[in-house]
Amino acid sequence: MSVTEKFTEALFDGLEECYEEEQKQKIEEMNGLIEEMDEGEFITVFTKDLFNKIHQMIEKEKLSLEDAILLLKQSGYCKELKCFNDYAFSESLLSDRFQKMIFDENEKKKEEKNEKRLIDLCECFALLFEEPVSEELLFIIMPCLLKVASKKEENEEIQKEAEMALLALSNVYTYYEIRRKLYLNEIKAIIRYHQEHHNLTRLAFQSAWQFLINRFFTNISLEEVIMNELHFSKEAARELEDLSKSVDWKRKEEGKGENEAKEVLVIERWLNVIDFYFDSCRSWNRELVGLFCSIVQVFQASRDNYPYTSSQCLCSLRRAAEKRNVEIDGLLKSGAIGAVVEEIQQPTINDDIMWNGLLFFLSISERLKEKTDGETTETKRKELKRKIFEKMEEDGYEDVIAGFHKVFDFLRIQYHYKLSLDFSDYIVNI
Repeated sequence: MSVTEKFTEALFDGLEECYEEEQKQKIEEMNGLIEEMDEGEFITVFTKDLFNKIHQMIEKEKLSLEDAILLLKQSGYCKELKCFNDYAFSESLLSDRFQKMIFDENEKKKEEKNEKRLIDLCECFALLFEEPVSEELLFIIMPCLLKVASKKEENEEIQKEAEMALLALSNVYTYYEIRRKLYLNEIKAIIRYHQEHHNLTRLAFQSAWQFLINRFFTNISLEEVIMNELHFSKEAARELEDLSKSVDWKRKEEGKGENEAKEVLVIERWLNVIDFYFDSCRSWNRELVGLFCSIVQVFQASRDNYPYTSSQCLCSLRRAAEKRNVEIDGLLKSGAIGAVVEEIQQPTINDDIMWNGLLFFLSISERLKEKTDGETTETKRKELKRKIFEKMEEDGYEDVIAGFHKVFDFLRIQYHYKLSLDFSDYIVNI
């Protein structure tokens, strides 16, 4: 039987007919199967109908809320860790039920309130919900989960609790700006404490940053805090380097152990949050060069056996090249330009790598052709053009681009309208 068949037919379909102890055993088995699922399998299993059925089982007291939470937490953890997109929960009756239960539990008097149940409900909801969260609900979820994540004990149980809370928070987003006083002091304290004491797991630390960068996406005033107070570029660079050292990139993905496979997933989550950062940041910071270096290292290491990770790295470098605040000299010093030239020269190159690489060089070429104000800055621009021209000439870049010229139109139609059909737009001349 396939993973989905085992989950649905052998375990879930008969769940409501079991006694409580057998239910717990089945849920443990289902949680093990969830860890094995890829995105297609996950979406096949976790449908709106399945979530509605869980809602009905709770309603009819054929499944306890505690057992349902065990299953839902594991599904939400898997979905977020592996960056799956599944809107089934958001559209289900179970989502409505959990929202009401969160409000009801929060309104109880202090002596009547079940804090653990409220935390569990908030975590399940935040992990699984893929729509913008209402402001009223945020006022409950954020303080509740930030309180859990702020615990400073370094034992394994507390680390797991903080990881789950921060992972859940990392999935919370809205279309509007959230008041800074609701979260900023707490998340700054969590990040700073980890910087000094290293009390969080790698996934928890990444999730804390993702939560903050998601707020940056709608609140540009956070740039000073993120860039200069908490030093995002420096922290992300160090995390990428440390995680990369613990992965044997020469061994294919299916040969990885559980811990090593999780570290690759955390690297990919870091690359996602770096993309959000590049989209939002407006200022140049020298620490960005170190971040580019770390991305290049992962890019080159993952090329042979991890095409998705490698493609993510190239996408991040392309986003950086497009940003006017990013100094092109920083991309040159980090080795990014040489690494992308080397990549597009590979004999087997897919369309995704090709168009990201072309956009990378198109952005650099366009920016270097722009005149600058002042004699000093214009002299620096010309000197930078010369350095990049020499680097590209040394690596045979122009011949590679000439070889791609016939597919420019196809890539432009299929993948990206910004691709130019003019060969000269990709060339840097002195």
